[in-house]
Amino acid sequence: MSHGPSPRLAESPQLSKGSLLTILGSPSPERMGPADSLPPTPPSGTPSPGPPPALPLPPAPALLADGDWESREELRLRELEEARARAAQMEKTMRWWSDCTANWREKWSKVRAERNRAREEVRQLRQRLDALTKELAGARRERQEAQGECEARGRELARLRGARGAADRTPDGPEPEPEREQEPVRDVGSEVPQGSQELELVESLLKSRPEEPEGCWEARSAGTGGPRGSSGRQERSRLPWEDTATIEEDASKLTALRLRLDESQKVLLKEREDKLALSRNIEKLEGELSQWKIKYEELNKTKQEMLKQLSILKEAHQDELGRMSEDLEDELGARSSMDRKMAELRGEMERLQAENAAEWGRRERLETEKLGLERENKKLRAQVGDLEEALARRRRQTASALDCDLRASQAALFEKNKELADLKHVHGKLKKQFQEKVAELAHANRRVEQHEAEVKKLRLRVEELKKELAQAEDELDEAHNQARKLQRSLDEQTEQSENLQVQLEHLQSRLRRQQQSAPLFGKIRSARFGTEEAGDGASDLDEDEDLQIQVA
Repeated sequence: MSHGPSPRLAESPQLSKGSLLTILGSPSPERMGPADSLPPTPPSGTPSPGPPPALPLPPAPALLADGDWESREELRLRELEEARARAAQMEKTMRWWSDCTANWREKWSKVRAERNRAREEVRQLRQRLDALTKELAGARRERQEAQGECEARGRELARLRGARGAADRTPDGPEPEPEREQEPVRDVGSEVPQGSQELELVESLLKSRPEEPEGCWEARSAGTGGPRGSSGRQERSRLPWEDTATIEEDASKLTALRLRLDESQKVLLKEREDKLALSRNIEKLEGELSQWKIKYEELNKTKQEMLKQLSILKEAHQDELGRMSEDLEDELGARSSMDRKMAELRGEMERLQAENAAEWGRRERLETEKLGLERENKKLRAQVGDLEEALARRRRQTASALDCDLRASQAALFEKNKELADLKHVHGKLKKQFQEKVAELAHANRRVEQHEAEVKKLRLRVEELKKELAQAEDELDEAHNQARKLQRSLDEQTEQSENLQVQLEHLQSRLRRQQQSAPLFGKIRSARFGTEEAGDGASDLDEDEDLQIQVA
C-alpha cells in the first residue's frame, strides 16, 4: 500500500531550464487514494495530453528585464525538490508501517482494497451508463426496484444469520464424568494358619483319657485277701464245735482258694507290669505333652507377634490403599481435566481448521468473482467505448440529409436497444454477484470489526500522513497552477510578440516602399513646398527609425 510520488518527478532527478516548460504544461498528478484501497483505474479513452509545441521565445531583454525570472525559477525548483523529498520520505514511512503489519491483515486489506476498487469501478460505470442512457427511465426504475429488493433480501439474510448465530451460541449439556472403580481390599486375617486348633485337639484327647489311681491295685488285693482272713478267723473259732469233715471241706476249699489266689496273683503281676508300662507311657506322654505345651506357648507367642505384625501390615496396607486411592482420585481428576482440555482444544482446532478452510474457499471464490467482475468491467468498458463512438458518429452525421439522419438514428436506436438488453443482462448478473458479495462482505466485515481496534493507531498515523501528503499535494497543485498561469502569460506574451513581429514586418515593408518612393516624393515636395517640407520628411524618417529600434 505504498504511494509513490509522480512518475515525472521520480524519473527526473534535476530539472533544467529547457524542460521546465514541458513539465509546466503537463497535467497535475492524481490524488493519492485512501490507505485501505488501491489506486483508482485510469479513465479509458482519454489519453493524457502531451507537452505543448515549442514556441519561439522572444528576446531575453524583453521578457526578463526585471531579472526575477531566474529567482522564481530557482524557488520553483526548490519547492519541487522539497515536495519530492517529502513524498519520498512519506513513501518510506508508509512502507515501514505497511511492513509492520501481519500477513492476515495484509490479506484482509487486499480483500478490502479489491472490494473498494470493484465498487469504485462499478460506480464509475454506472455514472457513465446513466450519462449515456438518460432517456431510458424504465431501466432506472427497474434498477431502483432491484436495489430495494436487494436491501430487503439483505435485511432478511441478516435476520436469518442472526437467528442462526443465536442458535449456534446455545451451550451444550455437560458430559457425565466416568465413575471410579475401587479396588477390593484383601482380607489378610483369613489367611492365618490354624495350627492352634490341632494343638488343642491333641491336648483334649490326652485329658479325656481316664487315669487309674494307684490305690485301685491295693483295693483289688484287699478285696481278694479280705474274705480269706475273715474265714480263717471263723474256722479257728469254730474248730472246737465242728467236726473234722468240715475241716476237710475247709481244707479243700482252702486249696481252691489258694489256686484262685495264685491265679489272682499272676493276674495282679501282669496288671502291675501293665501299670508300670502304662505309667512309663504316661510319663513319656506327659513329657511329650509338656514339649507340646512349650511348642504351643511358642506358637502362641509367634501367633501374637504375627498378629501384631499383621495388624501393623494391615494398618500400613490401609494407609497405602488410602494414599493410592487419593493418588488415583487425583490422577482421575487430572485425567478428566486433561480429557476436557484435550476435547476443548480438539474442538477449537477443528473449528479453526473449518474456519481456515472456509476462509480459503471464500478467498478463492472472491478471486474468481474478482476475475469475473474484471472481465465484465472490460466488456462494459468496450461497450461504453462503442456507445461513445456511436454517439460521436451520430454527432458528426448531424449535418447530413434528414433521411440519412433518420436511418442512422434508427440504426443507432436499434443498437442502443440491443446494447440496453445486453446491459440489462449484465446488470442482472452484476446484481446477483453484488448480492452474494454483500452477504459475504457482511460476514467479513463482522470479522474485520474485531481487528479494527488493533489497527486504530496505525490508521490514525496514516491519516496524519495523508493530511501531510494532501498538504504537499495542495502545495504541488498550487505550484502547477502558478506554472500554468505563467504558461498562459507566456503564451499571451508570445502572441503579443508575434503580433508585434507582424506589425514590424508591415512597418518594414512600408518603410521600404517609402524609401523606394522617397526621391520622387522629395522632388515633388521640393518643387511644391521648398526646403520646409524636406525638413518634415527627414523628421518622418527619423520617427520610423526610432520605431524600428523600439520594436527591435
